[in-house]
Amino acid sequence: MIARTRPLIRKELGIWQSLQPQRRHMSLAYTLHEPPAEKVDSTGSPIIIMHGLFGSKQNNRSISRAFARDLGVPVYAIDLRNHGSSPHAPEHNYDVMADDVEEFLDEHKLDSATLIGHSMGAKVAMVAALRAPAKVANLIPVDNAPVDALLKSDFHKYIRGMRRILDANVSKQSEADEILKEYEEAVPIRQFLLTNLTKDPKTQKLICRVPLKTLSNALDNMGDFPIKYPERFRYKGRTLIVRGTKSHYVADDVLPLIGDFFPAFQLVDIESGHWVISEQPEAFRKAVVEFLQNKD
Repeated sequence: MIARTRPLIRKELGIWQSLQPQRRHMSLAYTLHEPPAEKVDSTGSPIIIMHGLFGSKQNNRSISRAFARDLGVPVYAIDLRNHGSSPHAPEHNYDVMADDVEEFLDEHKLDSATLIGHSMGAKVAMVAALRAPAKVANLIPVDNAPVDALLKSDFHKYIRGMRRILDANVSKQSEADEILKEYEEAVPIRQFLLTNLTKDPKTQKLICRVPLKTLSNALDNMGDFPIKYPERFRYKGRTLIVRGTKSHYVADDVLPLIGDFFPAFQLVDIESGHWVISEQPEAFRKAVVEFLQNKD
């Protein structure tokens, strides 16, 4: 469950300094989507795709299959720590999640991968690319930026709703959904949140597969970006910033800072809210495939 250790990393004025071998890495759960044999592109880079807060590899199943088919490369849909089937740990921040991803690349001998991440996963991908640029062939952050920003209050509300479900000791998804309606009107978002529930085989009651207390404690830091100085950390590789036109996470005024961190970035706008991949999967697929196929 625990992969090999690497030096503990500390931030000071935006610079990580090696202290001692104490930090533990989580061995992440994943699903590998292989391309059809007749479409394998041996020159393409494997893809690592990362979900957002309260998500899992399950959310990226369809888009991962599409990328494997269209691009002819293996696609690893991973569960970040404290999500899906990956291990739980009390430490939940972008430093340790990027550590986990770097370790995943080493563990699977992926020397140069394309990193795609949505929301929380976008910041994980950006941190990993800035810290280990040689391991990243392409970077595609989806609807998030390398800035400190307030996290939407919706996420605090979602945790309250999930706790209410657990306190109610319900056994059916329909019962859980009725409770969650008080906290979220949109059916797709409720369905997304309910994927975090599973049945306890002993009691047959619904339990949560993610550690709500850990994630609740981490929420205030999920809007932060741990790297502050682009003059010290810069990823010069090919970068596609994907943003939803109805979302506030990638405002025009942060584009210059994005350019400081990622000088080769391109921007694509998709007519959607924050949940770009689920709201506009075909537009997202086309944008990513075109970007990765056009290597000029």
